[in-house]
Amino acid sequence: MFWLLFTCLFDKNSVLYMNKQQKENTMKKYITFIITLNILLWFGLGSIANSANKTTNISKGYNNDLVEFHLWLKKNNHTKYLTENGDIALDVKPYKGRWAQPYHSNPNRDTLIYYHYKNTWSHTNGDRNTYQFGSYKVLPNDKHEFVFDVMSNAFVQKQMNTKAILSYLYLDNGIIKIDETSPKHRFGDFIDNNTDLRSNSMGKSMVSLVLGTAICEGYIDGLNSTMNDWPMMANTLYYDKKLIDLVNMAAGDNHIINDFGLVKDSDWSTDTRSVQKNMNFFFRGSKSKEKHVGKKYSYHQLLPNIIFNYVLFKTGDNFQDVLNKTFQTAGIENDVYFNRLKDPTAEGDASNMFFASRYDWLRIGQKMMNDYQNGTCAGDYLKTLEANKIKKRVKGTDFEEPAFSPGLSYAGFFHMEYPGLKDRTIFGISGYGGNTMLIDMDNSKIVVINSIHFNNKKYKYNIKKLMVEPFKKGTIK
Repeated sequence: MFWLLFTCLFDKNSVLYMNKQQKENTMKKYITFIITLNILLWFGLGSIANSANKTTNISKGYNNDLVEFHLWLKKNNHTKYLTENGDIALDVKPYKGRWAQPYHSNPNRDTLIYYHYKNTWSHTNGDRNTYQFGSYKVLPNDKHEFVFDVMSNAFVQKQMNTKAILSYLYLDNGIIKIDETSPKHRFGDFIDNNTDLRSNSMGKSMVSLVLGTAICEGYIDGLNSTMNDWPMMANTLYYDKKLIDLVNMAAGDNHIINDFGLVKDSDWSTDTRSVQKNMNFFFRGSKSKEKHVGKKYSYHQLLPNIIFNYVLFKTGDNFQDVLNKTFQTAGIENDVYFNRLKDPTAEGDASNMFFASRYDWLRIGQKMMNDYQNGTCAGDYLKTLEANKIKKRVKGTDFEEPAFSPGLSYAGFFHMEYPGLKDRTIFGISGYGGNTMLIDMDNSKIVVINSIHFNNKKYKYNIKKLMVEPFKKGTIK
């Protein structure tokens, strides 16, 4: 378009035959053209570029063509799930327009196997339909050996035959008393003691543990400090907020973001964008609702990523050492890791999505309990969170939390005050799909449930029996 305009105005053949006045007029046109072109480039094309940045990377749907899943089944010798011709023998029915299965859905077993593959392996095996993450990994150092006094539990087994539970563990005063995994005819071919199990929102609590280590190691002053020394937060509502208000999900940001996503663009995924991108597109110039700061609980996915990357900023080259001190001291047996984005580290590439094997989830919970009981710095950090917990007050609202996460209070990315267990100091860790861990700090009991899916009907496991009864009766009958 610009070239056509230019040639019309300044055709070289016509210029040769111009008189002085005509040449002066042509020069004026030339100057006007240059000014107009610069304005268009600055405002017009700049606006187009900004618009493209905001829209081209937003997924309006997800491809679930099963090709990568098929290849994965073959590569990992899951031949019983293939036909004689090598095709998929599973009746997989993916959900359109979203990456995970919807909360209220009732998928068949084969579809759940597919989503277990997506949750557990598709982010790192080159699956073209799934964002490929790197990792911030912690290697095992000194494995903690459990003591077992296990008897098979008929009720847990019955639940596993009909629900989407992958693993159930119950620890009582250092002894594992219930230890069940999904049977082979359900999901047992796709889980063992070394399988890295996805956290979903349980990863928020793992970030809190890392923050506690950074405070104990002197990198961060404490929970009453702010992030006003981090340039990435400049000119955002988070810049001058106390860390305790951020980890309590009480930043006064619910007019911009909530559990359904960003208010202005719910299709935007904060999970696969760096902190800097999220700040630049949605939070520069933002102001908090001051009456909500420190008081109104508003749960969402972005805050733990902000906190995690603030720890990364403050610890610098010692970030890996902080991760090691957080998880190696739990005596992990296998690698554990957080997802890492493709963006530059300086833009905030650390994600709170966390993976650990079933026993390592229990080891992490046991370390928390030991720290709390023994008065270590990490234990004092947990007690400070407990002392500063806030009420959720979400029951009956659009943001009411699922039945497996019924805690009435929230304390630094941990759920607290569980109905039926109010007389106990319970730290709860919960994630989408029915993943949960409850830690009874006073009576040294822990329950860990790893699950693919949970809803209010077909896949609702028995919360009272699995999550409350072990703490009250010491077993499940």
